[in-house]
Amino acid sequence: MDILLRKVRIQDDAPLQDVALQDGKIAAVAPELQVAAARVIDAGGRVLIPGIIESHLHLDKALIADRKLNRSGTLQEAIAVTAELKPTFTKEDVLERAEKTLRIAIQNGVTHMRTHSEFDPAGGFTGYEVILGLKEKYKDVIDLQVVAFPQEGIMKAPGTEEMMHEAVRMGADVVGGIPYNDFSANEHINLVFDIAKKYQKPLDFHQDFNDDIAGTSIEYLCRKTIAEGYQGRVCVGHLTSLGAFEPDKLKPILELMAEARISVMCLPATDLHLGGRKDTYNVRRTLTPVRALKSAGVNVCLGSNNIRNAFTPYGNGDLFQIAMLAVPTAHLGGADDLPGVLPMITTNTAKALELSNYGLDSGCSADMVLLDTYKVRDAIIDLPDKLFVIKKGKVVAETTRVVKTNF
Repeated sequence: MDILLRKVRIQDDAPLQDVALQDGKIAAVAPELQVAAARVIDAGGRVLIPGIIESHLHLDKALIADRKLNRSGTLQEAIAVTAELKPTFTKEDVLERAEKTLRIAIQNGVTHMRTHSEFDPAGGFTGYEVILGLKEKYKDVIDLQVVAFPQEGIMKAPGTEEMMHEAVRMGADVVGGIPYNDFSANEHINLVFDIAKKYQKPLDFHQDFNDDIAGTSIEYLCRKTIAEGYQGRVCVGHLTSLGAFEPDKLKPILELMAEARISVMCLPATDLHLGGRKDTYNVRRTLTPVRALKSAGVNVCLGSNNIRNAFTPYGNGDLFQIAMLAVPTAHLGGADDLPGVLPMITTNTAKALELSNYGLDSGCSADMVLLDTYKVRDAIIDLPDKLFVIKKGKVVAETTRVVKTNF
């Protein structure tokens, strides 16, 4: 075998396992495997999880928070600040920032990522071409899904529709949309569906990103998804408006989302920061209603969205911190809720991104992370070091920490 991990904890209520890796796959999982390996890692009962998945990140806009400050912390100023900065982006600039962010994420255990990369007639494909290049450069250490993302709208920015087609032909894995930032949300949805169907690509929308329910189009998106036979192939990020619906009006929407099998990416670092800015008391959390979505059978994931820019002026590429942020703010700390948080950055996200051969079973791709903790249940709340990050059966990152006490 190439690598043998001894005595790992995969389930809290099951014996420790040995995991053997060969030729980029999991060759065997069983207690006390009697095999030889080029490298043996003694886990000593530590937790092994499948590779962490970043479901929603803008690599091309990362690490620009100090260039022009968003002093109000509002979405409106974030959009204005970023619009002012975008014309200054060069390929070299995007490459330096995006690559640094990508490497940090990999070190933090991310083995798969979906990144939204934008373009428009004014800026062309400057950043988009860079992201496609990084996808190829880092293909052996991370699987990168690139979303063709029309940040400035499509009908609002003439020429973008043609660029969407070109972006897919250039190598986009997913067709993106942003209905609330166009003249007509429904027409925007129709248009991106036409593009996705033409090239047989999945869809990922920035959806209903607002504190209130005015202008929401999630119901239309659900019905369109069902009508087009796209169940299970549509994701939405943010969806913060959903939290403003009264229970009797929310219930039928949740049922429709479950029927359409739409996956939701909750983005707490951004949405908590930008939302509720006009509330003068009893300030809302402005998150999509995670527990209600889960109870209705909707697949929910967690993502970073942005790292250190006008939309999210912090972050370090560690999805465990994003998950820990969601625990109290989305009321996921209850005894029955906490075990469901880790899947929101692993198995739930694999389902949303339509990943195959993902997991810790024999035959799966050898993408995994060994954590410095001993209970799967405590994996998120311990915020453990990622001791070994393994991608395609090779160790791509290792963390060693030495703690010295003087008491």
